[in-house]
Amino acid sequence: MSNIEITGGEAIARMLLAHDAGPMFGMGGFQLLPFYDAARRLGLNHNLINDERCAVFAADAYAKVSNRVGLVDATLGPGATNLVTGLVEALNAGSPIVAIIGDANRDHAGKNMTQETDQVTILRPACKELLRVETVARIPELIRRAFMLATSGRPGPVVVSVPEDVAHGMLEFNEADFVADPAHCQIPAIRCRPDADGVVEAAKMLAAAKRPMMLVGGGIHLSGAQSAVTELAEACGIPVAHTLTGKGAIACNSPLSAGLFGRYDRIANDLIDKSDCLLVVGCKLGEIATKRYSIPAAGARVIHLDCVAEEMGRTYQPTLRLWGDAKAGLQDITAALAGNAAEQKASRAGYLAEIPAAMEAWRQDVSERLYSGESPVHMARLITEINKALPDDGYLIADGGFAAHWGGLLFDTKKATRAFVPDRGFASIGYGLPGAMGAQLAAPDAVVVGLTGDGGFNMVLGELETARRMGLGLTVIVVNNAASGYVKALQHLMYGEGNYQSSDLSETNYANVAQAMGCHGIRVESPDDLAPALAAAFAETGRPTVIDVMVTRDPSRMLPAVDNRTVKIKKGDRVA
Repeated sequence: MSNIEITGGEAIARMLLAHDAGPMFGMGGFQLLPFYDAARRLGLNHNLINDERCAVFAADAYAKVSNRVGLVDATLGPGATNLVTGLVEALNAGSPIVAIIGDANRDHAGKNMTQETDQVTILRPACKELLRVETVARIPELIRRAFMLATSGRPGPVVVSVPEDVAHGMLEFNEADFVADPAHCQIPAIRCRPDADGVVEAAKMLAAAKRPMMLVGGGIHLSGAQSAVTELAEACGIPVAHTLTGKGAIACNSPLSAGLFGRYDRIANDLIDKSDCLLVVGCKLGEIATKRYSIPAAGARVIHLDCVAEEMGRTYQPTLRLWGDAKAGLQDITAALAGNAAEQKASRAGYLAEIPAAMEAWRQDVSERLYSGESPVHMARLITEINKALPDDGYLIADGGFAAHWGGLLFDTKKATRAFVPDRGFASIGYGLPGAMGAQLAAPDAVVVGLTGDGGFNMVLGELETARRMGLGLTVIVVNNAASGYVKALQHLMYGEGNYQSSDLSETNYANVAQAMGCHGIRVESPDDLAPALAAAFAETGRPTVIDVMVTRDPSRMLPAVDNRTVKIKKGDRVA
């Protein structure tokens, strides 16, 4: 092994390469120039982004689809602080990310340097851990630690702050210094099993139940526990309902799938109310999932399995707490139930028959909207056409609010996998396009569709240039209602027709915008044009396609159902 004298910036690049790091997004500045120069010379896959927030969104989706670590960088001051929104998304969603930020020269810090702020204090609550590199010599150690922290326990974003003089400083390293632990190149890096006595008790509770259910969240995907969910459900006859981020824990077409539960549901909320034992796995039981803390009802028998002990009891006091990895815990419960699994399933035959029957009844009830021929296009018809057109191994990336709720309710995964990727960690608007970029990089041969509103798309239009420059053949569907749709719909419900404030947008043809930016643009005004538009978009593999879909301007019909936060709760259809 030979010794090499290199800059701190090159040491960072070498450590990222040692971790077999995937694509990186960032916007350079003087502080990290040696890192950029090393990225060029060493072949690190680095890509210029137009907005640092979108860099984290892209890295977040890349991590969610690949289960590998997403990478971003930002320069001092506004570059670093622009990361905050995306970092909180990754923190709340459990996405493994390493973010490198340039910081002020230590000899000049606090002397009103250009763009300087106390960025470490700003970023610290937005990440799982913030590591500051004080010497060039510690770079290999701290980058290794960043990957370890990002991939262990509940994954999350780790920020590495690199002062200018450290990035530019020179030091002699040995090539052997640049090694990585392969376990921390992807998630989950380390698994822990729940207490054995607790597993036995959980098995007893489930075996005694006549109407058990599993309620699963995004932790299933972080753990890679989809097969474990399906195995337990099928072996013992336990229906599965999911959160927005838990969709795909079991195939949506499974007869055991009860669909989405919480604020918007198909059949799940009623089943939860009637259940005599609920197994909650990898789910934080937050506001959306619990329909503002009204589901499950107080006093329900709940087993909560999670790798973060602090999440158990935060919003609901469970009967039994199991602290451990979702996959390992489910496997242990399945093994504990194996002796009489067949008998359990047989005893629940009548109950299990209710699930597909209720799901079919729901489909019939909403079929007029699912297959609506009205123009402008009905949102339910749009999701129906996406369901038809998207291949089994395709991905739907959904923006924060409007798109995520419609997609979460109506999109169907064809198999047990994370094919639906909403940004529900922070539910920020603007995720659809950069999220689709990250997903396409994680699955380059897959069909990737980003679903966004016109308001969200307006925020990130500049990334069309990034996607075109990178040759990404993704499709972005813009739900065009000339409004901040979710807000306008809530204003309608709260204050009545016509009482809207700061929720309308200019009418814009986003297909024309896409074409002006060198991308493929299609405008859809009739539902009959959806299928050919999707086919044309999926055939365009060398550049992005924007499908501009004209949907209703009526705010009373913008939401999948009446939002439970409003004071004007109305009874009626599940799909607006």
